Amino acid sequence: MSENFLPPQSSQVWERVPNRNPNFTGRKDLLTALRKSINTVTAVVAQPRALQGLGGVGKTQLAIEYAWQYRAHYDLVLWVSADQPLLVPSTLADMAPKLGLPPASSTGVEKTAQEVIRALESGSPYRGWLVIFDNAEEPEFVKEFIPRGPGHVIITSRNSRWSDHEPTIQVDVFRREESVAFLRRRLNETVSLDEADRIAEQLGDLPIALEQAAALLVRTLMPVEDYLELLQEQTSRLLELEKSPTYPTSMTAAWRLSVDQLQKTLPAAVEVLRCCAFFGPEPIPRDVFRRGNRAVGPRLGPILSDPITLTNALSQLERLALVKVEPSVRTLQVHRLNQALLRDETPEKDRAELRHEVHLLLSGTAPADPDDTVNWPRYEELAAHLEPSGLIDCTVPSVRRFALDLVRYLYVRGSYRQAQALINEYIAKWTQVDGLDHKDVLVARVHLSNVYLQLAQYTKSVQLVAETFALMTDTLGADHSETLWAKIGYAGALRGRGEFSQAQKLDAEASETYERLYGDSDPLTLRARHSLALDYTLTSDYDRASELLQDVYLKQSSMEGIGRRVLLLTWTNLSRAVRLNGQFEVATDLAEEAYSYGVASLGEDHPSTLLAAKDFAVCLRRVGRLPEALQLMRDTHIRSRRLFGDEHAYTLAAAFGLANVLRAVGELDEALEITERALRLYPAVFGDDHPFTHAARINHALLLRLTGNPEAALALDERALAGLTARVGRDHDYTVSCAINLQNDLAALGRHEDARAVGEENLRIVQAGFSADHYLSLICAANLCLDLEAVGASEESKRLLAETTQRFELAMGREHPDALGLLAGERLNCDFDPPPI
Repeated sequence: MSENFLPPQSSQVWERVPNRNPNFTGRKDLLTALRKSINTVTAVVAQPRALQGLGGVGKTQLAIEYAWQYRAHYDLVLWVSADQPLLVPSTLADMAPKLGLPPASSTGVEKTAQEVIRALESGSPYRGWLVIFDNAEEPEFVKEFIPRGPGHVIITSRNSRWSDHEPTIQVDVFRREESVAFLRRRLNETVSLDEADRIAEQLGDLPIALEQAAALLVRTLMPVEDYLELLQEQTSRLLELEKSPTYPTSMTAAWRLSVDQLQKTLPAAVEVLRCCAFFGPEPIPRDVFRRGNRAVGPRLGPILSDPITLTNALSQLERLALVKVEPSVRTLQVHRLNQALLRDETPEKDRAELRHEVHLLLSGTAPADPDDTVNWPRYEELAAHLEPSGLIDCTVPSVRRFALDLVRYLYVRGSYRQAQALINEYIAKWTQVDGLDHKDVLVARVHLSNVYLQLAQYTKSVQLVAETFALMTDTLGADHSETLWAKIGYAGALRGRGEFSQAQKLDAEASETYERLYGDSDPLTLRARHSLALDYTLTSDYDRASELLQDVYLKQSSMEGIGRRVLLLTWTNLSRAVRLNGQFEVATDLAEEAYSYGVASLGEDHPSTLLAAKDFAVCLRRVGRLPEALQLMRDTHIRSRRLFGDEHAYTLAAAFGLANVLRAVGELDEALEITERALRLYPAVFGDDHPFTHAARINHALLLRLTGNPEAALALDERALAGLTARVGRDHDYTVSCAINLQNDLAALGRHEDARAVGEENLRIVQAGFSADHYLSLICAANLCLDLEAVGASEESKRLLAETTQRFELAMGREHPDALGLLAGERLNCDFDPPPI
């Protein structure tokens, strides 16, 4: 390999930049103008340069040459294919690890892309950077992704409207001396100056046409006179047909001459080329033509079933410069101008057939599971061809399934807005073609409801999935796999809106049906039972939640094909259920193992690992390991804020977790400040009447009392108690916890009779709903002892204290912080650690 094709040693990061063109000729004035213009940019705001011109004039080649020629001036160079806005965020997001940022698998593509832009603009870790947006046709779609800062940006485009947004350099065809120099260099000076001049004259000095002419002459050893004669014949034929002026006649003639020559020698190559015209202009994965050969139709089937013919066809296409092959990444690419010419020259009937073959190729080569992060690069490659191929119009079930998997890929990766736009397009198109009650439309609607759920648009999610689930039940049947999937999605949406009991009912029904149809160990059954266990946790049925999660975890651990993320979530949820059931030491061991697994398997910044970290930190606090708990929870909160922002459920949960640890170590002012800020955000995320919003008020009220404002604490706890009683019932964990703190508020105000009444009622409720040995029962009894003593019921107080002390020692051990607090005559408080929905 020559030096020109080696990655530059001076650039620390060199991403996606195409290989240097060994035949690049001329353009010195444009390169100089571009360099001078770009150097005038101040160190604060970089002014991008837009290279405009017709297709085939060499804008992209100019940008490639600039990147290679001036590579020593940059620490980072990134090439972004921008003709499809759908792909721009993921390209930027892929740079995150290079900039020391968490990967897109942790934060989602859209947010990661914005973090990459901010890192570039800040100049850290690289000040000298170059980002090239190639074929950015619509300024409106790309503007938000252009970094402004100490580096440089180049934009290539055919759209003259870029001049309304950025300074521009106009790129025209070659000057004649450049054309002659290019042809002589490309043909190893086997043509004379006069012959080269005549070829350039006939082709209008258009670089892409000159390249294809040179490729044909090299391959066929055709005399220049014969080539010019054939070219004139093609041009005359085109003029007789009153060819549309969209493309230069000379370019069309040169292209047709190459295609005609290939048609005579290897018709299969032309058929492959025509097929490529109906992909997008982005690189086409070479494996589409290998793995997809079982899915193709009659046109390509015979070719793809013969590897020798296919390899020969691609080789001939590359030699004639009709396709560009990148062996290192196993892709091939057809210039958009060639694609347009091919489509124009193809009869309408053949267009439909070829387009359909492309749909089959794309769907036939797609990975099976869009949730698996290993498959994401493959989905990204294929997504580039979704819109250009018109895949949305295909009605073949396997193709539609692939289209829906692409949406799933987008939203599990974090591109929620893009997924929402695409699925809305599917729903509109497919509803028009097939009607609202068609299975594909209904499945698309469930996907949309899942996107709403990720965007915390719980009301929209519930409304859409409820209607869709009813339609699926009527049209597909209650036991259909898609109906059951929608049912679990419906339960998830209900959880998001705080309807925990309704969600539990749906998940219980779905679990029973899955088990009846698939058995108790099928992955689908385990998924449904995991969802049901979440419902049990949210309805305070911790025994059943622990039992169910343990069974699911053991079966998933011994099963092939269960993803690491799924296993970690089950593991973490099991540790949480065990903790909420009062088994703090066991829960801590489980949480530590789960967290370590998450760090090793998924990384510290993966959302599932962050959930595991938060729950481990809560366990550490519960068993009294406060320094460790504080360090881990503070780190988790910082990571969550950086990854998700403040207005995200994960961040809010980590904020309250941190406030709880700070309270435990006596840092009350900082804890109060955190809960004040978080409580302002809770209604916006969940709604003012959500159980989580009411429960979050418990933590803030506790800090108000501890910092000397029991009146405000009492008012807030009374409001929370009423809200929780109405939403989840008086015997729910959150409601009982709120009543325990409200009892302490009353005692702090000297209202011991009222405190005793609340405590006695609460103790009856908690012992009936949980057990006499559950930590909530023990805390409630411990506080009641103090109120009985305060109102003169000393004997009753002593008897209860003795019984409670014994239960504390058996259930939690003598050294547990709450046990020590009981012996010291202190009041014990409850708090809320928000679980995931």
